[in-house]
Amino acid sequence: MPTLLHINSSPLETSISRELTREFVRTWKFAHPEGRVITRDLAASSPKPLDTAWIYASYTDSASRTPEQKVVLETSDQLIAELEQADEVVIGVAMHNFSIPASLKLWIDQVLRKDRTFTYASSGPQGLLQGKKATVLSASGGVYAAGTPAGSMNFMDPYLKTVLGFIGITDVTFISAAGAAQLMGGKISREAFLKPTLDRVRALAA
Repeated sequence: MPTLLHINSSPLETSISRELTREFVRTWKFAHPEGRVITRDLAASSPKPLDTAWIYASYTDSASRTPEQKVVLETSDQLIAELEQADEVVIGVAMHNFSIPASLKLWIDQVLRKDRTFTYASSGPQGLLQGKKATVLSASGGVYAAGTPAGSMNFMDPYLKTVLGFIGITDVTFISAAGAAQLMGGKISREAFLKPTLDRVRALAA
């Protein structure tokens, strides 16, 4: 039974990135009627920032952890378990100040754990979650695609590609609804703006 991990990081139910992931999940479920979807809404329940207790607990051998340390890592263990169960991951993200929202960064901090999602081999870091694929569905007010005047300001896509690759997920597809600022000026309807992006999402998820 295939499993999809559905991650949202936008706090707005009407956000473009949420609309994109909803359509991805709907299409994916139609294509995989026997499949299972795990939804992780980071805006509704944001992970806590890492602290000294978390760092000490994560670098303590699992057999030697105290009950208190195990409690500290409960959220991290749960988030990693969701990733481990998933065959595929879809992440909805709106660009915030040229990068990702704080809630998504907190999720990343919780799931990047030595000997759980990555390890160090003689040749260097090695991701432990190989064989999965990910889709990042993003929205941005401006256009930050490579080769555009503002392309060098897009720190979101390369960062997410690096992070996912670090834990072994190297099959990553990015689909962006860029230039959403034009909706505010009424230059284009939301339906017309989203149509080409939604078409790409449906084709990818089917």
